[in-house]
Amino acid sequence: MTAATRTTRGTPMRQLTLSLVILGLSAAPAPGQETRVSREALVAAAERGPAAAKGRDDAPITVVEFSDFRCSFCRKFWKETLPRIEADYISAGKVRLVYRHLVVLGPASQRAAEAAECAGEQGRFWKYHDALFEQGGRSLPDARVAAEIGLDPAAHEACVASGRHRERVLGETAIAQSVGATGTPAFLINGRLLIGAHPFETFKRVLDAMLGGRGPGAAPRPESPR
Repeated sequence: MTAATRTTRGTPMRQLTLSLVILGLSAAPAPGQETRVSREALVAAAERGPAAAKGRDDAPITVVEFSDFRCSFCRKFWKETLPRIEADYISAGKVRLVYRHLVVLGPASQRAAEAAECAGEQGRFWKYHDALFEQGGRSLPDARVAAEIGLDPAAHEACVASGRHRERVLGETAIAQSVGATGTPAFLINGRLLIGAHPFETFKRVLDAMLGGRGPGAAPRPESPR
């Protein structure tokens, strides 16, 4: 059995359009001129827009993870499943993993996501990502932890205070909800949606089926959060 943290549904069209602009995949529309955004465009934005990523750019499979740093099921994926995916698929050049934010647990989650993006400005996104999950969503890493992972604590604090990554985080959340991510963690595996903290064996079955040439339809049907 798997589980996920539930999200709310419904995303204003302007937020979706803004999301593509933030990711550099669309020009800003004139006020009131937002148009319907296709699922294909949203998946492309999630897969190829600027983001923290692991793996080769030309890997045959792209996995987009939508996650909330305060979500216990996301932490479970990070702790139990991600290391095995990294060892067996990412390091082997078979999978490219893209991290996207899906903020579902309130202002503290939003702040954590923005703080991670600020760490990314200093080339330390993944170290900060690990520090957040290590703390289990209880709080942001303090200045000592920031220094230990190689951040300039003062610059990082100033970045978080500026709020300059707020719209990016909200935009990624909007994209996630619009492609059907009803809970965290959620994944797009070559565009196919999988929801929940599934065990490694589920990912292995899906990834091996795709790598074996049986097509993306091998991805299991999304599961409802429990």
